[in-house]
Amino acid sequence: MTTSMTIDPLTGPASAPGAVTEMPIDGRRQRSLSSRAKIVKALLDLVEGGSISPSAAEVAEAAGVGLRSVFRHFDDMDSLYREMSDGIESKVLPMMLKPLVATDWKGRVRELTERRVLVFEAILPFRISASIKRHQSQFLMESYKRMLRIERQGVEALLPEPVLADPALANAVLAPLSFQTWRLLRHDQELPVAMARQVVLRLVEAMLAQCPD
Repeated sequence: MTTSMTIDPLTGPASAPGAVTEMPIDGRRQRSLSSRAKIVKALLDLVEGGSISPSAAEVAEAAGVGLRSVFRHFDDMDSLYREMSDGIESKVLPMMLKPLVATDWKGRVRELTERRVLVFEAILPFRISASIKRHQSQFLMESYKRMLRIERQGVEALLPEPVLADPALANAVLAPLSFQTWRLLRHDQELPVAMARQVVLRLVEAMLAQCPD
């Protein structure tokens, strides 16, 4: 008596019942994942290179794939931007949420300031690009609002009660630590990184000087 085997169109012949074999490599799936990764990387590279709102055709050309391939992997440009946004968040959130080591609250604010300079500079082109699209994308708008909450909560968690009790003072401390301030300095005013960093540090120090110890 022989044992029949079924043939899967993607993975090939199945093993006989009870047999233990390694899963065969799905070549087509690997190629699909590779193409998808190339498309996402192409968008990241274009945005990082200064193309704030690249078209699907530009992404396809940069990825070395056909335009139809882009929309075979992504329903629309919004879903491609979603993939980009998810990837950026997964890289920067661990750094933003990493515990601070300073022992006093002002020291922790200074430490957070230096950390945010690094993070904001790393994500600057991607946040600018997403900001252009977010008014047409519910996902990007929600992602934007979520990042604003994370930025705000990260500072508020460090502030003592006397500062939090004074909303104007608390918001004055928050302002230079926002992404919007970094964007204003680096993108709108075109300041070099070192100069923009010094501006942010001075603003933070000026606000801390007005706060009780």
